[in-house]
Amino acid sequence: MVVHRELGPGFLEAVYHEALAVVLSARGVPFRSQVDLPIRFQGRPLISGYRADLICFDEIIVELKALSDLGGIEEAQLLNYLKAGGLRRGLLLNFGRKSLQLRRLMLDCKSEQSP
Repeated sequence: MVVHRELGPGFLEAVYHEALAVVLSARGVPFRSQVDLPIRFQGRPLISGYRADLICFDEIIVELKALSDLGGIEEAQLLNYLKAGGLRRGLLLNFGRKSLQLRRLMLDCKSEQSP
């Protein structure tokens, strides 16, 4: 919220990403930035993969957006990141609106398992 309050809407995602990294570092929050998330198919890594904006505490993927509104596509993207990264919790932050838009998502591991 500090980042959105100070910068407001209108910047590119990269600006919010850098500003959020400054805030997280200052607050001592452990995070990794621009984390590659390889995708495996039939036990083999694919050339195509994902890149998470941030992973905090080695367990929460934080995906940043600067859009007029969040929709199902952005939520699906974050859920796929969670699957690829083997993580369960994600946070979707949209800086593109007058107020910060935030969605918390959890991957239901039970529904991902084959019967």
